[in-house]
Amino acid sequence: MTRDALKTLFHPFEAEALPPPGKGARVLFLGAEPGFRLPEGFEAELSLVQGFRPWFRPLEASGGRVTPSPEGEGYDAALVLCGRHRGANELMIAEAFKRVGEGGLILIAGSKDEGIASLRKRVGELIPIEDQLPKHHGIAFWLRRPAEVAGSAERLRAGNGERLLDERFVTAPGMFSADEIDAGSKLLVENLPDKVFGAVADFCAGWGFIAAELAERFPKIFTLDLYEADFSSLEAAKRNLAAAGPMQKNFFWQDLLGEPVSRRYDFIFMNPPFHQRRAAEPDIGQGMIKAAAAALKPGGRLIMVANRQLPYEKTLSQAFSAQQELARNNLFKVLSARR
Repeated sequence: MTRDALKTLFHPFEAEALPPPGKGARVLFLGAEPGFRLPEGFEAELSLVQGFRPWFRPLEASGGRVTPSPEGEGYDAALVLCGRHRGANELMIAEAFKRVGEGGLILIAGSKDEGIASLRKRVGELIPIEDQLPKHHGIAFWLRRPAEVAGSAERLRAGNGERLLDERFVTAPGMFSADEIDAGSKLLVENLPDKVFGAVADFCAGWGFIAAELAERFPKIFTLDLYEADFSSLEAAKRNLAAAGPMQKNFFWQDLLGEPVSRRYDFIFMNPPFHQRRAAEPDIGQGMIKAAAAALKPGGRLIMVANRQLPYEKTLSQAFSAQQELARNNLFKVLSARR
């Protein structure tokens, strides 16, 4: 189902509050998500930006030009679809300031329950807002890119830059657990097996905490492969593991639910997501378990952490020959299964 904020973004064109950009115009769409419908008369060349692989793939399949990070400058307009991470939203707007030409339209939209009103106020303190339009439980507002935006972009980026966790790990706003090491991942690391060797993978690797711990503790790993759907997190993981361990490391920007894994492993470690929006979606983790089972060698082991209330044991019993619980606290459980 198309997210309401996506409908809100295009509503000013449909309501004729803004003229749709015509042929020959170049429009940058930051935070693009699949399912949008262009209004009548919107004939501009769209450059879509989406770093989340499960959304990147359908955008690409629809024939659009899509990249995981912004490219190019001098656009006639930018569309900015905001999510729930304020820092990531502010960084996208700073990118729009940088990449749109002087006088170009910057149209921003988001959901009311994800803080679009406070973001509108924040942006309005930096650059005058031309107008706004509420629709679909959200707000769209727009402005024109002034001649001088360096100061405004710098203020939006302030406090939203890279951060260093535990004096080891680079993260950035919008990444999972960007402000602190995830408690579930910590519990998994506290309950690693005594021996880990051979071909090893970290599914849903994020910015690389679990993989870095594996690389430092187990020198008999000869290849360590990281799979992650978020492009910026995977780029951070490359940096975070650059000096960790002697083994070969490979990094795969991949949708594990939609793209099969071609390699086979002795061990897979995993802290799978259980939602893409706000509501819990346990079928995501169940799909990840099935992907792990398919990617393990006979006798290979999956070790995963999950919220303790999520019903993964049945899926494990169906996909593996044996399973057990290794640890549990008031929030999480660590499960082990053998292929």
